[in-house]
Amino acid sequence: MINQVYRLIAPGMIDVACTTPDIMNKVILRPLYMSICKADQRYYLGNRSKEALKAKLPMALIHECVAEVVSDPTGRFKSGEVVVPVPNTPTEDDDVIVENYRLTSHFRSSGYDGFLSDYVDIDADRLVRLPDGIDLKVASFTELISVATHAISRFDMFSHRRKDAIGIWGDGNVGYITALMLKAIHPDSKLYIFGTVYEKLGYFSFADKTYHVDHVPADLKIDHAFECVGGEASRPAISQIIDHINPMGSIGLMGVSENPIAINTRMVLEKGLNLFGSSRSGVADFQKTVDILHENPDIPNYLENIIGDTVTVRTIEDIHKAFKSDISRNFGKTVIKWEK
Repeated sequence: MINQVYRLIAPGMIDVACTTPDIMNKVILRPLYMSICKADQRYYLGNRSKEALKAKLPMALIHECVAEVVSDPTGRFKSGEVVVPVPNTPTEDDDVIVENYRLTSHFRSSGYDGFLSDYVDIDADRLVRLPDGIDLKVASFTELISVATHAISRFDMFSHRRKDAIGIWGDGNVGYITALMLKAIHPDSKLYIFGTVYEKLGYFSFADKTYHVDHVPADLKIDHAFECVGGEASRPAISQIIDHINPMGSIGLMGVSENPIAINTRMVLEKGLNLFGSSRSGVADFQKTVDILHENPDIPNYLENIIGDTVTVRTIEDIHKAFKSDISRNFGKTVIKWEK
């Protein structure tokens, strides 16, 4: 079997490489739908340092995918089954550090080929079955949803039991998905959303209250918070969280910032706050995510709201079209229907 892999060789330039999948030891998948992540866009646009681009290119992009099993020599999966592949591949065991934080783990579309290829060979333990009834376009960004699931799992490890009011700063994709999962996992908590665009805040109809960050009541207090902003804007977001959070609250940091940002450590110490970071996810998070989506059919319905465009891809030009469509979008996901 000869496989064609569509690799980014330089910002905005994609070339085809031919590889031979390991059909004897790996599960062979055919991608069905994929979703473009902001991390993919940073590579595609060249918005990473020269050192990072030199170290990681060429590589196939995309780490959000749902696929169909072509063959499985291990017998764990049948041909035709629909699965969600986990892009993180651990290379060693560790009974303390989970797989997505091990420095030796390999992550697809970050130095290793992602799913932008005709076929994918992958270890059977990197796959999670997708139950019937979940829209495949929503399933295409299960990875991003699992990142929120993982962050909430860490939140449950670090936070105290009083969870009367939880705030989420960020009205983009990460904030929206984290809010949905948080509402499912902690339905008795009041959920407040803080953002900068009224139109995007309108999507959070399931939340208890939404606020524009310029119009937050001075006496509003929350027990815990998640920062889902990223970039330079994460500095004022974290500052506002610290102002409104109750003592001993926990703050989950999920936004990616290329440059260091300032944090008011004086008030972090005075309030005894707990700041923790979350990144990526592992198989357990994927399985928990799929279970939640299956058990709460209203969540996939809400997630359909953030599918901004679906681009059918048959050629390299179609790949460029999908990325260019996504560039102009400040909310929502661009989904690729893979028909290679």
